[in-house]
Amino acid sequence: MTLMTKRILGMIAAILVVVGAIAFWKYYTIRTTIAKMTAQKPQPTAVSSIKAPEEVWQDRRRAVGSLAAVQGVMVSNELPGTVQKITFESGGQVKQGDLLVQLDVSAEAAELRGLEAQTLLARINDKRAQELRRNNTNSQGDLDAAQAQYQQTLAAADTLKATIAKKTITAPFAGRLGLRQVNLGQYLAVGTAIVTLQALDPIYVNFALPQQDVVDLTEGQKVQLRIDAYPDQTFEGAISAISPKVDDASRNLQVQATLGNANARLKPGMFGSVDVLLPRQGKVITLPQAAIVYNPYGDAVYVVEKAKDAAGADGLVARQRFVQLGETRGDQVAVLKGVKIGDEVVTSGQLKLRNGAAVEINNSITPENNPAPTLPNN
Repeated sequence: MTLMTKRILGMIAAILVVVGAIAFWKYYTIRTTIAKMTAQKPQPTAVSSIKAPEEVWQDRRRAVGSLAAVQGVMVSNELPGTVQKITFESGGQVKQGDLLVQLDVSAEAAELRGLEAQTLLARINDKRAQELRRNNTNSQGDLDAAQAQYQQTLAAADTLKATIAKKTITAPFAGRLGLRQVNLGQYLAVGTAIVTLQALDPIYVNFALPQQDVVDLTEGQKVQLRIDAYPDQTFEGAISAISPKVDDASRNLQVQATLGNANARLKPGMFGSVDVLLPRQGKVITLPQAAIVYNPYGDAVYVVEKAKDAAGADGLVARQRFVQLGETRGDQVAVLKGVKIGDEVVTSGQLKLRNGAAVEINNSITPENNPAPTLPNN
């Protein structure tokens, strides 16, 4: 073997020793890092929770209702004429019989004075004919003619008075007026809209319920109405009428309730959520709706349980449970199956969890759990 060959082999050997040392160091470092990571305990996920309570819920039936005035009309004229006087202001309160609009009746008034004079003369002639007949100085035909003349002139005067009355437009009932639609001097054809009139206290709410609820409904039953316009207020009333017929198309039963409305906050045409309160009550387990994980394959919650880790230390883990849900009220939902009273249920942070994941409880901020939530004041 030549000297050159020995040198080359020596260099190769030296390179192999260096590469082997580097490889061994890398292997040792990786194994050490993996061992440290394996030994590390994962940090628990911070969640909020609530102990599942049992509450008493009164049974109820819910529907969407529409408000309607007990009495409401568009005041209009029955006879044509020119507006001579307007005695109301838009939005005003009126009593039954208050004058609203007076149409021009000057021609009728003048004609009426002539008819009243004729009626007076006919009445005098009638009395004279009766006296003559008692003295047998005229015929029965003369008396009949005098009486007929008197009745004809009296009827003509009454007809003209009725015409004047129809041109004197008054409030048919007490209520609140809408916006004025006519002006002084305006000629009104028959049926021209003048102003709306609505009786607002009390007020009706009309709604429909499925036919299976017929057995639960009686007149006088209490109802509660909530309207988006007044989120902080519940209006109470009672069922005043139940339709005797179920609708053939929808199979729904029409129901009407009456509510007090002394401050006129409720307006005809508004709609809201109506709850019919039934006499039955029942106990249910309730949770905030935020606690539910909604999935196509089933709704679930995470229940916090005590557990020991690999080192034997005490800790908390989240276990997934599928649940059967019932009615919702505000922020709450009734849980029919899957949760027991007192179970600690995760209410926020579920998206970061998996079944069996370690958790820690932080209830500094928790979701709302109110059966009748209200919007915050701006």
